[in-house]
Amino acid sequence: MLKINTISCLQDNYSYIIEDSTANTIGIIDPSEFQPIDNFIKKKFNKIDYVLNTHHHFDHTGGNLELKKKYNCKIVGSKSDEKRIPGIDIKLQDGDIFKFGSVEFKIILVPGHTSGHICFHSDKEKIIFTGDTLFSLGCGRVFEGTYSQMLKSLNVIKNLPVDTNIYCGHEYTKKNLNFCYKVDFNNHYLKEKIEWVDSKINKKEPTVPITIKEELNTNIFLRCDVPYIKKILGMENSSEVEIFKKLRDLRDSF
Repeated sequence: MLKINTISCLQDNYSYIIEDSTANTIGIIDPSEFQPIDNFIKKKFNKIDYVLNTHHHFDHTGGNLELKKKYNCKIVGSKSDEKRIPGIDIKLQDGDIFKFGSVEFKIILVPGHTSGHICFHSDKEKIIFTGDTLFSLGCGRVFEGTYSQMLKSLNVIKNLPVDTNIYCGHEYTKKNLNFCYKVDFNNHYLKEKIEWVDSKINKKEPTVPITIKEELNTNIFLRCDVPYIKKILGMENSSEVEIFKKLRDLRDSF
């Protein structure tokens, strides 16, 4: 079984130190910066085998080269981003299987936030590392892809088993909750979540992981096909992509 440690980096980033104790394999998901990760690693493991990058943005790859220099680890990322991920060694495409010790990660290409964004999904471990594609109660901005691509990517993730645990790249949950509740104010699942999120934030604890089941009930970006949401927006006859674009634009200015 994979053990996961959440490391806070920069202002609101999360990096994840993953350990397969059976195979004695240690990895880092999206090392935003070197120091917080190095502090944890040298106390507990004193080695890193792999750095796994979901996408090329600096706040997810900033620690790559220093970690590689110190620990001689392999950098894993998207083949289509091979020129933009610092120090990349292992280049993966959609549908590839990456063996992390005894754990198999299936690579899911999710363009939208960036063109080469990938997720690392383990069906057996019931986990997915979503980077900046899917957040708790939100989704990433559409930078390099299209709204249609981003919606398709989100729909791929939301159709995974509902007990899958989502580990995302940022602590955006509180603001995402406020946005979802402003639009979907009759959603009792959101009302129930307000106290829980506030409690986590007050204790300075991560609001992730979160399950796909919970997100399907609360994350408005996974509900663009719901007639009730279309009615709230006054867009009953609009397509799912049009609803998504409207919601993403509203969130961008929220």
